[in-house]
Amino acid sequence: MSEGAWGKAFERLRAAAAGLPEVEESTWFGTPSLKVRKKSLVRVKDAETVVLMCPLEEKEMLLSAAPEIFYETDHYRGWPAILIRIHHIAPDELRHRLERAWRMQAPKRLVAALDRERESTSGS
Repeated sequence: MSEGAWGKAFERLRAAAAGLPEVEESTWFGTPSLKVRKKSLVRVKDAETVVLMCPLEEKEMLLSAAPEIFYETDHYRGWPAILIRIHHIAPDELRHRLERAWRMQAPKRLVAALDRERESTSGS
């Protein structure tokens, strides 16, 4: 897959992940991905689809609530990952979903540090 084929999808992922600590660009199954401390968050599957890590308890809710955005194939059934039609998801929702994946994959201390930082900047 050429960069042109997945470039727009990956640009959306980069923008959505901005501000999440220690997120780095990598590859996963030969396609561009974002990881936190070598743990995968999301990867481009193809020009229209990304694979996002997602807690199993949220997955069914997302599949039911927005089937035009979220879906799965047999390959991902029972696995904590969900497929997203990248060009159908709003930027705020993508940012939220990426942060949920980050919180799932990042070390607890890193998550706690982000929460403390946000608390201190919110004037609490």
